[in-house]
Amino acid sequence: MGTLTIAPFASLVGSKSMDFALKLAKTAADKGHKVNIWLTSNGVMIVKANQKHLKDYSHAEKYVKELLEKGVEVCVCEACALARGIHKNEAIEGIKWDAMHWYLAKIYNSDRVIHMGGE
Repeated sequence: MGTLTIAPFASLVGSKSMDFALKLAKTAADKGHKVNIWLTSNGVMIVKANQKHLKDYSHAEKYVKELLEKGVEVCVCEACALARGIHKNEAIEGIKWDAMHWYLAKIYNSDRVIHMGGE
């Protein structure tokens, strides 16, 4: 099986790119592929634990936890998270915190890389 690295570039409020990235990651992991997800910019907001799940509001906490259980590596840009007021002790357990070098290393060692969004 191959390795896939995904970088969804999320918009400020809701993002089809983020939803698609999580579904794609799950599908790839279910088929036995190694999957990495790099969260940067506003995408870092999905790593905050204990979000209130309101009807008709997008949230990804349960999906991220499921991906982590499947062995998907989810890494958040530490600088982007801190700039948005999200600290390690508030994040979903199992999320990695690192800098761009993590992402660059994953790209180098991946069979495929997908960048999506940027709206």
